[in-house]
Amino acid sequence: MGFGTNRRCSLLIICVIFLLQLQLFLTLAKTQLPLSSSYNISGTSSSRGRQLLGCDLYKGKWVVDDSYPLYAASSCPYIDPGYDCLKHGRPDTGYLKYSWQPDSCNLPRFNGLDLLNKWRGKKVMFVGDSLSENMWQSLACLLHASVPRSKPVLQHGSPLTSLTFQEYGVTIYLYRTTYLVDIVKESIGRVLKLDSIQAGNAWKGMDVLIFNSWHWWTHTGNAQPWDYVQYGATISKDMNRLDAYFKGMTTWAKWVDLNVDPSKTKVFFQGISPAHSEGKEWGSPSKSCKGEVQPIAGSTYPAGSPQSLGVLKKVLASVKKPVYLLDITTLSQLRKDAHPSSYGDGSGVDCSHWCVPGLPDTWNQLLYASFG
Repeated sequence: MGFGTNRRCSLLIICVIFLLQLQLFLTLAKTQLPLSSSYNISGTSSSRGRQLLGCDLYKGKWVVDDSYPLYAASSCPYIDPGYDCLKHGRPDTGYLKYSWQPDSCNLPRFNGLDLLNKWRGKKVMFVGDSLSENMWQSLACLLHASVPRSKPVLQHGSPLTSLTFQEYGVTIYLYRTTYLVDIVKESIGRVLKLDSIQAGNAWKGMDVLIFNSWHWWTHTGNAQPWDYVQYGATISKDMNRLDAYFKGMTTWAKWVDLNVDPSKTKVFFQGISPAHSEGKEWGSPSKSCKGEVQPIAGSTYPAGSPQSLGVLKKVLASVKKPVYLLDITTLSQLRKDAHPSSYGDGSGVDCSHWCVPGLPDTWNQLLYASFG
């Protein structure tokens, strides 16, 4: 009798201990680990959007594909002059003949009619700088080529531009903002406010949001559109740009958590679009992308990933709402040949933006695959 009672007590104690350990484990699993002081890319980053079709769509190589491009620049009325490289006399066309090949699966070919049907009655908005514009114009051309008899309605404005495919009730918007966070004109000058997103009211009510920001965070001198930077009550003339980017993107992440309903809105981050301003990054003596006519062979970029990507991935790991990263950095780094270079708007050698048609079509192909 005593032995049975002791055994039951022992079993009860074991069960209680197990339940306490389980509760502790679940609590720790929900706790966010503090960010390290380093901006190196780590395993804490969000992997949402990487595993589609049973493989990592962002690991692969560029292959020659004579079925490309998916449309002709001359047939698309939505291309900014600075991105229309053929119009500005680019003599080579090889850069148009590459498709992205993931290592262990095939990336679905872009089907604009299918995407319009999937997006029927929906509003899609790109929010960001000129790299967002690059991707928006590419998507506009891809969709236009898929339904050539359609007569989309274009409303061009600042900061908002829209293109509506009326037969499908689909509108794709472009909201131009360099930093996502606000720049406010005050008595002291133009202030970049790292903890304020008043412009975010214009982003509400969308079915799909594709955000982007990094290109402008490194600008200095006359190319810098602000005079002071503010975070909380602290106003300074400048600060470490990676720290500023982290603070600004953290403010954006909080905006997403506060304002996005995942049952109604799917959110993407376009990722970090690289520049090719230093040939030493890919083992060349050149000082720019000028004269480059072929991608980098293989699947790795000699200079590795930029620190800004590490910052972005740490921010995305902190977002509670689903945000899907279009992790375009590495595959874009391999395309040193795909910039306007000296065949842009005539203002110099452009190694930051991309020719259209061209690389941004692949970005939209990856976006399309996420709606498969």
